[in-house]
Parts: sequence; structure tokens; C-alpha cells
Amino acid sequence: MQTQMQTSSSPVVNKGWRVWWKMTRPHTLTASFVPVLLGTALALYDTDIHYGLFVAMLIASLLIQIATNLFNEYYDYVRGLDNEESVGIGGTIVRDGFKPKTVLMLALGLYGMSILIGVYICMNSSWWLAVVGLIAMGIGYLYTGGPMPIAYTPFGEIMAGFVMGMLIILISFFIQTGNVTAFSILLSIPIFFLVGAILLANNIRDLDGDKEFGRKTVAILLGRQKAIYLLAAMFSVSYLFVLLLILLGIASPWLLIVVLSAPKAIKAIKGFIGKTMPIQMIPAMKATAQTNTFFGLLLSCGLLIGTIV
Repeated sequence: MQTQMQTSSSPVVNKGWRVWWKMTRPHTLTASFVPVLLGTALALYDTDIHYGLFVAMLIASLLIQIATNLFNEYYDYVRGLDNEESVGIGGTIVRDGFKPKTVLMLALGLYGMSILIGVYICMNSSWWLAVVGLIAMGIGYLYTGGPMPIAYTPFGEIMAGFVMGMLIILISFFIQTGNVTAFSILLSIPIFFLVGAILLANNIRDLDGDKEFGRKTVAILLGRQKAIYLLAAMFSVSYLFVLLLILLGIASPWLLIVVLSAPKAIKAIKGFIGKTMPIQMIPAMKATAQTNTFFGLLLSCGLLIGTIV
């Protein structure tokens, strides 16, 4: 910890906008905007879209995701997980000379902004969403904060998939329609798995380092090879679930357009196979996030086409 503190006080190499942007961990932001788009597209089956609520929900979700990433940045530093040799876009505090307090205050400030936006959303929908939103924000903080961070347990993928996948879809749908339907729940399940896959990919890359610091992630408990199998299974379930909904007549055949994103999922799996060095797995991590992005956008397009045709 002493070494960490000395390193963080070194001169800042670059405080340009690229460093600030990198600190938001942009490849993870797909986990916030894709569910909002999908939940809103789902609502088109039942009502006209309130674009003010759509934009508000989109901004609030992005702010909460960025704040969660900043909390991650701060607490990884406090617990000594980051150093100047850390691979990836984390470790801004030790590499770029940002003061830890600045990162923490920025995260809290973004939470404050999301709360203000949340007030607008509640005023135009339901105040019960305030409770749901606060729970989601609490989970975001406790992912790396608190005495028992979720990131140190095998439940990280489940919590990320539930909050940043399923819950955001259902909230986005609810603020437009005033209810939650069985179809909206079913269609949120593939995104639940894909958002969880983003975190699993990150944990596969960081497996060796996380093990040294006592984490008990799914990747560590399963081992690298079985964790890659699990990642492939999560991709497969997402695609097969959409196919099942179509075959059962629950969803429009236009949703089959999601198969166009499959090459990204295949690239992600191939990118992990046989790799042991974290830097070698960065392309696979990016492909995992891109799978969620393209899958969600294509699913939304399928829904939009289904409302027209």
C-alpha cells in the first residue's frame, strides 16, 4: 500500500480528455445504453415513446455505469490491486497521477446527477422507481466498495447481469408503459447473460492477479479453461433463447437478425483459447463487449421492424 501511495503522487503524464475518457472504461458502457434502447424498443409494442424519459433514462444509466467504474478504480487502488504494470484501462490513479479523492468525488458527483435525473423520471412515471434506482446504485457501489465487495465473490456476473441487463430493460420499459409484461421479462434474459459475459471476460483476463489478492470469482473457482467454456455457454444461451421465443410464436421472426452478431461472439471465444497473458486477452474482452452491443442493437432493430411489418 505504501508503494501505491508513493506511485500515485508521481507527476501526471497526461491529463487530456483521452485519459479522462479511458477512466470511464468505455468498452463497458455498452452494458448501460443497450438495455435502455432495448427496453424502449419493447415499449413500442404497447405505446408511443416519451422521448424525454428515454433520454433521461439513457443518461442516468450511463452516469451510474461510469460512477460504478470509478468506484472500481478507486477501491482497486485502495486495496492495492492496481499498479503501473496493470494491464487494461484500469489503474488510472497509479499510472496517470490522478488523486484518489478526485476519482471518488467524481463518482459520487455522477451518482448525485443521476439522482436528480431520477427525480424527473419518477415525477413522470412512479416514485417506486426511486427505491429500485437506489438499490441498483447501492449494488454498483458495493461491487468493489464495502467490507465484502461483490467483485470478490462468485456473484459478480449474476449481479451485473441482473442490474445492468435485466433491471435496466424493465425500468426502461416500465417508464414508457406503466407496467412490466411477461414478454419484457423474457426478452431481457439474453441481455442478462451477455452483460454478465462482459464481466466474466474481464475476470478471465485478470484471473491470476485476482487470485493473488484473494478474490473468489467464478473464473478463479472454475479455472481458466472451464471459465472460457462457461463464456461460450452464456453466448449460446443468449442466441438459443431468442430462437426458442421465435419457435414458440412468442417473438417475431425478425428477431433472428441477432445472428449477425454471432461472429463477434466466436471471435471472443477464440481470442481467449490458448492465451495466458492478460495483454493477449484484451481483443477477446473487446469482442465480448461488442457482442453485447451488436446483439442488443440488432434485437432492438428486430423489434422495431416487427412493429412496422
